[in-house]
Amino acid sequence: MDQALCRSVLITGANRGIGLGLVEGFLAASPCPEVVIATCRCPESAQELQKLCKQYSNIRVLPLDVVSESSIKETVKKVEDIVGEKGLNCLINNAGINVLGSLEDVTTEAMLRTFETNTVAQLMLSKAFLPLLKKAAKQSATMGCHRAAIVNMSSISASIGLAKSNDIYHTIYPYRISKAALNMLTKCLATDLKLEGILCIALHPGWIQTDMGGTKAPLKVQDAVPSIISLLAQLSEKDNGAFLDWEGKTLPW
Repeated sequence: MDQALCRSVLITGANRGIGLGLVEGFLAASPCPEVVIATCRCPESAQELQKLCKQYSNIRVLPLDVVSESSIKETVKKVEDIVGEKGLNCLINNAGINVLGSLEDVTTEAMLRTFETNTVAQLMLSKAFLPLLKKAAKQSATMGCHRAAIVNMSSISASIGLAKSNDIYHTIYPYRISKAALNMLTKCLATDLKLEGILCIALHPGWIQTDMGGTKAPLKVQDAVPSIISLLAQLSEKDNGAFLDWEGKTLPW
């Protein structure tokens, strides 16, 4: 990312996995954002984030439950105090869950819980932070993460174009359907916010070895993060509303 210009970035679900990796990546970049805001449900128990707070002066760790309206409102107020009139440059909606469920055993509860966390929460977060994103968008003229952007963490498993009857994702109905809906949310946001100068993309970060991705995943967090940050640096108006992987390749919807 053009980090001299990207003053602020907020990452949800930042206590582990890809979220934590992104926080570490932004903090280690040279130059790095003026402030990296890491959110998770229980900051006091997020040991890795607490270690980073002792190493870096430009990290802020805030509590946020993405499915709680009151928590979102409280976090927005705290972020506004941090970023001030400069606004928030980049919102990375990374928090999510993966609930297993094949056609034979998927339940209504699993579907609704996953949809709430992986799709509805991203919409409500984007809506809540919109005033701060708009403030940031007024500071520059060209679209990109240096100005104002919403990055929704999606998945290649959400691609309808790539779905096959024998693919490896047939046991994760709740996850892949919620991420497919997230892709549509991204397209809606990209259309509605284009005139505001706010860029929106859906990003497949790769199949990564995390608690969610499992040990069979081919990528490690430390290998994927530099590519993701490099991709974010290069985003421009042509990418608005796109579904990209961590290497910048366009994925079929």
